[in-house]
Amino acid sequence: MSMLVLEDIRVSYGNIEAVKGISLVVEPGEIVTLIGGNGAGKTTTLKTISGVRRPSKGKISFLDERIDKLAAHEIVTRGLIQSPEGRRIFPGMSVRENLEMGAYHRGEPDAPDFDRVFTLFPVLKERIKQAGGTLSGGEQQMLAMGRALMGRPKLLMLDEPSMGLAPMFVERIFQIITEINQQGTSILLIEQNAQMALQTAHRGYVIETGEIRLSDRADKLLGNDEVRKAYLGE
Repeated sequence: MSMLVLEDIRVSYGNIEAVKGISLVVEPGEIVTLIGGNGAGKTTTLKTISGVRRPSKGKISFLDERIDKLAAHEIVTRGLIQSPEGRRIFPGMSVRENLEMGAYHRGEPDAPDFDRVFTLFPVLKERIKQAGGTLSGGEQQMLAMGRALMGRPKLLMLDEPSMGLAPMFVERIFQIITEINQQGTSILLIEQNAQMALQTAHRGYVIETGEIRLSDRADKLLGNDEVRKAYLGE
């Protein structure tokens, strides 16, 4: 049973087709990355999987259940959870309150949920009473990821987790992504830092102008001349 399957997904904004027949698969236990430039359709794809946008055509299945006609909150309850681009934390709420929001659909969060987040992100435990908006950019990204983990995702979708972060935070974020995966959570990673994404992922897809141009094992994409020229600055 595949974790996530997209079949010929098309998404439009008015008369503009942003996603043009994308098909991809995430298998249990995998980190799969979707890389591409600005405006390629990466975030639109995630929003469509999450139920924020509706596809005009195609089919999305999660654990063999069709989800493309479900509301976003129904998709979350099934264990498909997104950490959005730009973090989108609640700046006036404390770190604890932000984390509690991640478990809102389950009711009261359990101690083991907090323990898991604080093991991965010790700084959040130190800042637990601090307002989210007072954290650094890297700490806010950790909070956004921690909030998503509070929902106990079976598949965690990460949208540009390294955007705007200092290099030391970027390296740590990708280490944590690997740790989350090793704990048993499948991951779909949207990322402009193609080098780090492909070094971390098992498989990858390259999207350009709303279409999948390449797909392969991540190590093979890292060695692909076309990918290296377009996305690795070589």
